[in-house]
Amino acid sequence: MRNWWIFRSLGQHSLNNNYLLIEACLIGVISGLAALFLKQGIGFVGGYRVILSRQYGAWLILPLFGVVCGWLAGYLLETFAPEAKGGGVPQVKVVLAQFPLPLNWKVALAKSIGTILVLGGGLTLGRRGPSVHIGAALAAQLSQWLPTTPNHRRQMIAAGAAAGLAAGFNTPIAGVLFVVEELMRDMSGLTLETAIVASFTGAVVSRWFGTSDLNLPAELLNAANQSNFYLAEIPWYLLLGGLAGVLGALFNRGILTVLGFNRRLRLSLGVRMAIAGAISGTVVAFLPPFFRDNAGLRDFLLTGDAGWQVIAIAFVAHFFLSLIAYGSGAPGGLFAPTLVLGTALGYLVGTCAEIFVPEATQYTYALAGMGAFFTGVARVPVTAIVIVFELTTDFNLVLPLMLASVTALIVAESIFKGSIYEYLLEASGIHLEEEKNPQVLTDLTAAQVMQPEVETLESHLNLKDLVPILSESPHRGFPVLKQGKLVGIVTQGDLAQMAAQGKNLTVAQVMQRKVITVSPRASLSDVLYLLNRYQISRLPVVDNDQLQGIITRSDIIRAEAQELLGKSHHAVQRTPSYCVYQTHTSDNYKRKLWVAIANPNTAEALITFAAAIAKEKNAMVYCLNVVQVAATYPLTDAHMNTYPERHLMEKLERLGETLGISIHTQVILAYDVAGAILQEISSKDQGLILGWQGDRHPGGQLFGSVMEYLVKKVPCDVILVKTSHAHPLQFKAQTGKIRALVPIAGGPNAERAQEFIPALLHLSPEVVRYSLPSQICLCQVYQPQQRPQHFPLLVKAKRGLDPLVEIPIIPLPIRSSHIADSLIRLIKEETYDLVILGASRESLFQKALHGNIPEAIAKGTNRTVVIIRGALDVTDPE
Repeated sequence: MRNWWIFRSLGQHSLNNNYLLIEACLIGVISGLAALFLKQGIGFVGGYRVILSRQYGAWLILPLFGVVCGWLAGYLLETFAPEAKGGGVPQVKVVLAQFPLPLNWKVALAKSIGTILVLGGGLTLGRRGPSVHIGAALAAQLSQWLPTTPNHRRQMIAAGAAAGLAAGFNTPIAGVLFVVEELMRDMSGLTLETAIVASFTGAVVSRWFGTSDLNLPAELLNAANQSNFYLAEIPWYLLLGGLAGVLGALFNRGILTVLGFNRRLRLSLGVRMAIAGAISGTVVAFLPPFFRDNAGLRDFLLTGDAGWQVIAIAFVAHFFLSLIAYGSGAPGGLFAPTLVLGTALGYLVGTCAEIFVPEATQYTYALAGMGAFFTGVARVPVTAIVIVFELTTDFNLVLPLMLASVTALIVAESIFKGSIYEYLLEASGIHLEEEKNPQVLTDLTAAQVMQPEVETLESHLNLKDLVPILSESPHRGFPVLKQGKLVGIVTQGDLAQMAAQGKNLTVAQVMQRKVITVSPRASLSDVLYLLNRYQISRLPVVDNDQLQGIITRSDIIRAEAQELLGKSHHAVQRTPSYCVYQTHTSDNYKRKLWVAIANPNTAEALITFAAAIAKEKNAMVYCLNVVQVAATYPLTDAHMNTYPERHLMEKLERLGETLGISIHTQVILAYDVAGAILQEISSKDQGLILGWQGDRHPGGQLFGSVMEYLVKKVPCDVILVKTSHAHPLQFKAQTGKIRALVPIAGGPNAERAQEFIPALLHLSPEVVRYSLPSQICLCQVYQPQQRPQHFPLLVKAKRGLDPLVEIPIIPLPIRSSHIADSLIRLIKEETYDLVILGASRESLFQKALHGNIPEAIAKGTNRTVVIIRGALDVTDPE
């Protein structure tokens, strides 16, 4: 009872900002202590490794430590928390984007132990990335114990990440800026407040129990080494920034190359990390002794005691060893390696600058190089500048840092656009859209919010006859029409006042002739401006003098509320459209099967699939081609050449006759393609077929904005078809051989996909029933750590298909940790012709724990792939 009372009491205050700030403070304390534990653990293991190397020889101890620690860390992560591998920053970005990636105390513990073993074993990575991951994981766990809303939980995770970075570097401002600039990109007041509180608390804990993280040597920070900046040095800082940009882009490409190479080797994580440890230990054993301690290497480079030859060797060795270490999947970050590399690069450029500019100092170039190289890799110039500034508290560094960092950003973006963290996520099949703040008033238009049904008056009507009738109307204002065109507006007050005078007047005599109107394409912000500017409560929506509807303040408030609740008006309001071509056939069918045509090259293949499904499901095929029109033109007056679309529809009608089905075709003009298609599909009992080429849209969307919107919003079954030009499925059907692979993993979409199998195998009228000898393979991939069992999913799927088909059904369990790769290899080795997949339920295709499996399979094979997303439940938040 006591625990229940506490939980309820906390839940009642979970929306209070003070409650969140207290929670952020607690997160900062915990994250700071975790960062200190990580630092002390790495120092203990690393110090023990250095001592043993002096006693028994570096050539033996360093590689041995690298192998043992690497294998132990890899085994730990792969067994207990696979999500804890890698740097940590990409994982936090994924969770903040609301992808279902595990983030809890288990991840934090495994990450801490793994990082201690890996960095203590000698791999040239840093602990700040893991500190970010650990802080976010602890914050996520705390937000589960202390009840809070999902949005506030997201802010707490961001605060934990900020506290982790602040404690790792002892730089609280940089921790906040990194969250804003890279992780969350949210400048709202509560996000900043919680991040500031957590960062400050984490930095205080770090400073109280530890020291300044980077351990800058005291002699480096004395007055003699204060930085300076002269105009003659500008070309040299530009050169430094350019080199940092080029090498930073090369560093990013190198990491992705090594990751891809390790993925193709298909070795376990422990073996990959052991190999990286062996390589690092062997190389470092033959380098000067100061290379054996990463902290000592930083001190050595920062003090400038080495000659340019040694610094050049340090740069090259650290560059490639960092690529090997990070590419193995080891739990280490890129903050420290990039800062060390930037220091070495800055000293090399500073050495050259001193020859031509005697006033230049290597110290300033070394610190400017730190920020520039970090910017070239992570593409966060503000964070890079603030990190170095907070570490040195030298304001004279700001101008050199800004010049070098901005130059590095421009050069790096021109060579290899995007942050390393974005590419690491894309390598896992996850693409994050640029997050936009809700702009309801600018994103919605008057046409999407207006009330299309309007009570209007004709201008010649008599007032005495109208007043008794209109007094019962709930509306207060009425547009006045003459021959269908808007000529004025009249209110109930105007009507009552004139009727009281006893004059026999017409509506035209009392109406307001100067009417403020708005276009259907005007944004809600423009509508609201007009309402406020002229102090009116309603606006007629007019297009080409034709009244389209009316919009009031209540409509705007309702639209904004629905948008903030995720109930977009796109799904409920009629989208303006205009039909330019249409054919009708008999409609004595129970279901409608829509085929959206966007690419003429795939239209025939889509109709072939539609014919097979329509025969099996007793459905009528509706072929729809939407031509988008610029919003500046009225749909009725748009001069569009639709001959290619009409010719294509006629061709598809003839194909339908050949396939033995009737096709209803339609070509319409619309401003919003997705909205026009969506308004035609109003029932869950219908179906929609879309063509897909198996790759992302150039703008970054998985299918392009139209398809992405339709897949999320269409209530009925959605069937995505990626056709194969190299191996046409129709030809296979005619030759009598179709072999289908059906990967299963449970869930409603997988079950729905299995229901379409009989129809998808019936693809040609020349085939009597099925393309014999056809074959269906039901495949389930299970993880290596799972124990073999009786595979109930396979048994259930086979039992459900046996009565529906008359061909062999082969159940096939596969043991692999790489789901997509194992299925792609199976498709190629067994030469399957058709792959049928159920869509993922977590935000359809994007939010998958191990990446985008359906997309990876479709991209990895040149066979026909069909992805099915079942009808949406009305209670489904998606």
